[in-house]
Amino acid sequence: MNHLEIEYKTMLTEDEHKRLLTFFDHVQPIFQVNYYIDSADFALREARMALRVRTTPEDAEFTLKIPQKLGNFEYNQALSKDEFKKITEKLQFPQGEILDKLQEKKIPVDKLTILGTLENIRYEKQDTLGLFALDESRYFGKKDFELELEINNIEEGEQKFKDFLNEKQIQYKPGKSKIARFSENL
Repeated sequence: MNHLEIEYKTMLTEDEHKRLLTFFDHVQPIFQVNYYIDSADFALREARMALRVRTTPEDAEFTLKIPQKLGNFEYNQALSKDEFKKITEKLQFPQGEILDKLQEKKIPVDKLTILGTLENIRYEKQDTLGLFALDESRYFGKKDFELELEINNIEEGEQKFKDFLNEKQIQYKPGKSKIARFSENL
């Protein structure tokens, strides 16, 4: 499903992450693997776009994020097992809107490669504020923690996120996206 993603996030300490787990009680964690894709000369990053394949034990999804004035427009395409294998083993991308957008934006698709993976344990919870995601991410021998809130109402979102953090006694710590943190450690 394609959509405009507007989210707020904060990095967390390991202790803050543990404390927030009580907010996500009765939520089963989801194990995800993100395969980040770009060219050796970072054509996608230069174009301010991000491309990944995300897998869970049940499915795989191809995602292209393109920044907008506010948030990112996210193009998502479900992948069959065969399509997933073709991407990860042969770098053959399936037909569809994502491939069309890459070609439209003049991204050299034949030069794209998988830069590596980021593994993530995610807890998701829908709340009146929006969709919360609590993440523990591992990449290149590092581990970090973050809380995201994907919102619908931009006018109220930022203040409500800050109020939530204050209520949980968590100091806001700005953080880059997962792909940016991953890329900095390549």
